[in-house]
Amino acid sequence: MTTNEQYDKVIMGCRNIFLKKTADYGTSWRVYRTISIADQIYIKAKRIRTIQEKKQQKIEDGIKSEFEGMLNYAIIGLVQLKINNDEPEQLPVSEVEKFYDVVAAAAKNLMLDKNHDYGEAWREMCQESFVDLILAKLLRIKQIIANEGVTIMSEGIDANYFDIANYAVFALILISEGKHNK
Repeated sequence: MTTNEQYDKVIMGCRNIFLKKTADYGTSWRVYRTISIADQIYIKAKRIRTIQEKKQQKIEDGIKSEFEGMLNYAIIGLVQLKINNDEPEQLPVSEVEKFYDVVAAAAKNLMLDKNHDYGEAWREMCQESFVDLILAKLLRIKQIIANEGVTIMSEGIDANYFDIANYAVFALILISEGKHNK
């Protein structure tokens, strides 16, 4: 399978989870502020790091489901940045699906551009590095929030969410290949 196909397969799996949860819960995530989304991703990344360090876990959900959650929360973060706060909290599933697809396509295009320049270096990275990179991106988001969104030279919050989404996809691809823990 090509990277393109693997990427699409991961996105479709996470999209299906996201849309099913949207059908169950509605768009309750609409109340999240940027810091809350960052904290949701942080909780998941921190859990993976703890499992990696302790080499055990007590809760059944595994590392794979945490990466899926981080991907979906990164997409929520990107959708929230796009949506006007005047939009209603409850959005129809069909509208959420469109938002998800637009953001996922933008993430994939970014991945393709970076893969061109970096030569798929991520395929040689360990799972711990993906978690550490995600945690670093979250610290950047928190600092940008503390700076009231103002950056001097750095990319904005959206760029960090895109990177988090792509790191999660890469980790999920490597898990599917049996190269990383599930």
